[in-house]
Amino acid sequence: MKKQDNYWLSYAKATFIIAAIAMIISIIKLPGDLIVKGYYSICSLFLVSATITLSKAIRDNTESNQLINKIEQAKTAKLLNEFDE
Repeated sequence: MKKQDNYWLSYAKATFIIAAIAMIISIIKLPGDLIVKGYYSICSLFLVSATITLSKAIRDNTESNQLINKIEQAKTAKLLNEFDE
């Protein structure tokens, strides 16, 4: 892995941790009953989970499309080589 990729991964992890800590602190400091804080906590956890799932699904879809494109390119190259012969 390139050094730039390591920096980007570290940055992404750090920003996620900072955002999660900020969200936790804001929920704790939120004025109101414990049930309201619990509701916001559950909603926040669900939002984080949905975001992770969405980003993984998009990544998997992109990787799948890249694989399909490579297979189609290989088939095309094979046909062109057979045609040239």
